[in-house]
Amino acid sequence: MVIALEHDWIWDSWYAHDGARWHAWFLQAPKSLINPELRHYNVRQGHATSDDLVSWTYHGVGFKPSQGPAWDDYTTWTGSVVEGDDGHWHLFYTGSNKADEGLVQRIGHATSTDLHQWRRVGNGFCLDLEGPASKLYETELQTGFWHDRAMRDPWVMRDPDGDGWLMYFTARASGIPEANAGGAIGFATSPDLHDWTLQPPVFVGGYGQMEVPQVFEHDGNWYCLFCTAAQHFSKAQAESDPGPVTGNHYLIGQSPRGPWRIAPGFLDGALPCRRYAARILGTDEGLKIIGFADHPDGTTFHGYVMDPEPVDIDEHGHLQLAATRKAAE
Repeated sequence: MVIALEHDWIWDSWYAHDGARWHAWFLQAPKSLINPELRHYNVRQGHATSDDLVSWTYHGVGFKPSQGPAWDDYTTWTGSVVEGDDGHWHLFYTGSNKADEGLVQRIGHATSTDLHQWRRVGNGFCLDLEGPASKLYETELQTGFWHDRAMRDPWVMRDPDGDGWLMYFTARASGIPEANAGGAIGFATSPDLHDWTLQPPVFVGGYGQMEVPQVFEHDGNWYCLFCTAAQHFSKAQAESDPGPVTGNHYLIGQSPRGPWRIAPGFLDGALPCRRYAARILGTDEGLKIIGFADHPDGTTFHGYVMDPEPVDIDEHGHLQLAATRKAAE
């Protein structure tokens, strides 16, 4: 195990390099809860640093829900961190409140100069499913149809084709009869990391939810990593090879705005799930995948960040775990 805490479970994580070392931020909750399913609503954001993605120094909790009542007084879930032109680091995160029982998600914004202590920009609220493009999203909680009003896991990056910024997030599209075909990668744009405009989703379909998106380019191809569960495969996707599994897969595209398509196969999945909410990081040794241990032994939730593993790209531009490729040779 790479990042593990004696008294807390760890799950979703995200990373940035400050020019000298890696920083990891992750969701954590106390094991004293006994039931790991309760972790989601007892969450804090932890922080650790590393020179090699293997040996980590834990620095404690750097961000947590607001003192209520507030739009994010219940949870501060998964996000991403970027360095802005203002010399500050910017955290974009998922927030929910107790008034909505944590079922309605929105996106928040905080800044830091030391990558550990974060201060909300205003009250932290950044973006909701509002504006002309909102008609393309599932904007209300659909009780009995889906379990939440999804707008979470923001991934923010510089726009490679302009001076602004792009945001991708987990969402759901409106007007799709099959619940498990309505998962979407939401999209928004900003000139300055502060003023955001909701745009149409860049991808819809295949799964009921596409969690923790991460968009990156490598050797001319664009990839959108995501994670999903076997029970959220659409009927059509469940009939494809290898069938329903839980873990990490990806879209492949020609630009950060798409068009995107689901890659063949499934990158990193199993039943029960071995690794979830993974990220792919570019290192001097090549691409590495890193995520948390879910139920690798088939019984208990493990809740720690696993060792990074190499990722290859084959002759077709498809991602493949290096260990899987070697086993097939």
